[in-house]
Formats: sequence, C-alpha cells, structure tokens
Amino acid sequence: MAKSLYETLGVGEKASADEIKKAYRKLARKYHPDVNKDEEAIEKFKEINAAYEVLSDKKKKDEYDMYGDQIFGGQNFHDFAQNQAGNVDLDDLLRNIFGGGSGFGGGFGGAGGHGRGADLDQRTTITIPFAISVLGGKHNVSVNSESFDIKIPAGIKNGETLRVRGKGNSGMGKRGDLLIKVEVAPSPVYERKDNDLYATMNVPLREALFGGKVTFESIVNGVLTIKVPQNTKNGQKFRVRGKGVINRKTAIHGNLYLTANIILPQVEELDEKLVEILKEKLPSGETSSKE
Repeated sequence: MAKSLYETLGVGEKASADEIKKAYRKLARKYHPDVNKDEEAIEKFKEINAAYEVLSDKKKKDEYDMYGDQIFGGQNFHDFAQNQAGNVDLDDLLRNIFGGGSGFGGGFGGAGGHGRGADLDQRTTITIPFAISVLGGKHNVSVNSESFDIKIPAGIKNGETLRVRGKGNSGMGKRGDLLIKVEVAPSPVYERKDNDLYATMNVPLREALFGGKVTFESIVNGVLTIKVPQNTKNGQKFRVRGKGVINRKTAIHGNLYLTANIILPQVEELDEKLVEILKEKLPSGETSSKE
C-alpha cells in the first residue's frame, strides 16, 4: 500500500516520532520561504508542513497507516496537493480529511467516510495523448454540463486515478469529488516500460558503415543527436540516459533506449559506377561449411 506522506518527509514507514520530527525540521529549514526564494520551494514547504501535520499526530498517523494513499483517492500526496485549487490551505484540508468519525474522517468522501458521502463522488474516464502522459500538461474534461481543465502530472501511468475535489455529484447542499481514471493512448513511436522509453532509430547505411551522427526527433524528446560507431549493426541498441519518463516519487528520469534500423538505399538511385564497384567488392552470400 502506497504511503507517500512518508516520502514527502524523506523517511521510512517505520520511522519513529523523533526521526519524523528531525526530518521535518531539516526540510523546513531548507525550503522555508525566508531562505529559499524558488517559487517551487513555497509549494514544497506547504507539502512538508501538511505531511508533518498528519504524521506528528498519533491518531491521524494511525488512520493514515491503515488506509495509505487511498485517502487521497489513490494519488500520491504531491499530486493530490497540486490538484487542489490555489486558495486551498493544505493544513486545513488535511484537518478536514482527518477530522474525526470513522473511516477517512469528516471531510473525505471515501469508503467509510462521512461529510460529502461516497455516493456523491462521481467517476469518469479520459484518454490522454502519450506525450502528455510523459511531459504533463492540461486536459479538458466535460462532465455534469461543466467543462474545465485539469492538470496532468508528468509521468502518470495508464490506469491511474486523479481526484478533482468538488466536481462530482450534488446533493443535500454538498458536492462530491470527481474521480478520473486516466487511460494513455498508445504512441506510434515509443513503448514505455516502467519509466524507460523504447523506440526505433533509423540509421542511414553510410553512418552505419563508417560511423557518424544521427538525428532522432519526437514530440517527447525534441531533437536528439546520437553518435553511432563504425560498423553499427541492425538491431544494435543505444542508451540515452535521463531521456525517459520522470518518476514522480523520486523526480529521477528513466532512460531512452533506441534500436538501430539500418536504412538501405535503393539500388536504382545509386551511381552506376558505384553499383558496379559494390557488386565487385562486397562479400557475396556464398559460404562454405567445414566439418
């Protein structure tokens, strides 16, 4: 069961209260707005405080340990936090979620919860382009006669669920959440395995024989220049470090693996003299076997 609040503080699930406090203080100093002026640091600081709000409270921590990231609709805490409206206070939001009662507390519309009630939550499915699943971006959703954009986090996997608060069904003066299952459209260029990407790279015969530079271009990676060695074989693989998909938990990118596809020229397009030389000099397919 995923428990990303611990990852937010950089500690393990078995961390003691003292270890959690020590990790919190270290991160709070690092990302405090008075020290770190980076805009992203402000959001990170908010997430650190909110995570500590839960993990430093035994009752809330026990409840979180029981349900894990199910409390956030199956999302990790970072994505859950980023999907909230800009004026939402994360501390207040978590206090509401863990605010008492059974199950997920007073403010969460999940299993066993009160407040909105699970019956007000609504589910839908969207299909996003492969490039957006890798790079992240916005995607428009139309539901309940409303049309709005949602943020797709970079690195999202096929089948993951995003929660959009307050966009579900209405009833009793309340509004449930919208649970969006994300399906990723297949790519004509890439195959994804975990956080690595695999693709085919066309290599002209000249570069395959004598070595050189080959350009690989796509929406996901832009323009890459790959150096291929002399005598490159068809099917030979090349690794490009850090050009795969980002891991949303570690912020580390996977690799891109390119398989060489040697492109042979059309004989009729070659110079006649070159054709004759090739016929004369290239090894024939005749081989002899020895016992």
